[in-house]
Amino acid sequence: MAEDAQPQLYLITPPDLDLETFPDVLSRVLDTHEIACLRLRQAARDEDRLIRAADTLRELTHARDIPLVIEEHLQLVERLGLDGVHLNDGARSVRAARKQLGQDPIVGAFCGGQRHEGMNAGESGADYIAFGPVAETSFGDGRVAEDELFAWWSEMIEVPVVAEGALAPDRVAALAPMTDFFAIGDEIWTADDPVSALTGLVSAMR
Repeated sequence: MAEDAQPQLYLITPPDLDLETFPDVLSRVLDTHEIACLRLRQAARDEDRLIRAADTLRELTHARDIPLVIEEHLQLVERLGLDGVHLNDGARSVRAARKQLGQDPIVGAFCGGQRHEGMNAGESGADYIAFGPVAETSFGDGRVAEDELFAWWSEMIEVPVVAEGALAPDRVAALAPMTDFFAIGDEIWTADDPVSALTGLVSAMR
């Protein structure tokens, strides 16, 4: 990343979003801050609910020229007119996803804190590599993606890097010079005012 470039914002939906209220909240966020991408994350395996969520969010994002990617559900990308897929299994599914979707749709890969896995995913055709969490959390296996990983990646690898997980303002400030995107989800959706919460994180980048 260029030294004078500010990281872009990549939003992740709540895993159990309320289609009655979330679209209005999301619209306020999208109209306040410049968002590079939105990821639809759904905990439920109800296909009808997933499709309704995708249809609703696609209207909001595409009206603002923001790409919408879906987490894991590769088979729904083309069917629902989405812009790509985010994969959580490192490099394992990237090549197959790229083969199925072709070269234009977005294929992203979450690689935890594993440099080698990230490199394999990039070589397999991923458009970005996400590392995280960037601080200790009670979720996952307890491992943290260290600052030195982002510093090395941003200096040595051309594939864009995304920081996600446990993005408190101090971590955002520390990582801003060495990441291309911040993937932000619960950090703002659990706040009373998501717009203000995101504004605080954006301020920490500067």
